[in-house]
Amino acid sequence: MVIAIITGFFLAAGFFFFLSGTVGFLRFPDLYSRMHATGKGDTLGLLLCVAGLALYNIVVDCTWLGLVQSVKIASIAVFWFVASPTATHALLRSAFESGVRPWTKDGRRLMEKGGNKTE
Repeated sequence: MVIAIITGFFLAAGFFFFLSGTVGFLRFPDLYSRMHATGKGDTLGLLLCVAGLALYNIVVDCTWLGLVQSVKIASIAVFWFVASPTATHALLRSAFESGVRPWTKDGRRLMEKGGNKTE
């Protein structure tokens, strides 16, 4: 019973961060802030959901197979922590090099292509 409550807490917290990332994706004005919201939200949301599932699986199935399954579930989180920031960085860098500039309130450009700030 206690494990079910802890698992439910982890899954609810993970869902909250997924939902927060989705709201940020829909509400933020430009590509860079949208990718920041989704990148942070889905990484933490996945960690919490996977932690809850691995914990539940190891407690419910206290055998060698249950341990192996929990390690496999945890390896998903490790892969995600490597792949998600790398993919987000590559997408944003290619967008910047393609000429997509960050949004500003007054419409000014923050940086020129060489990286110098404009006054």
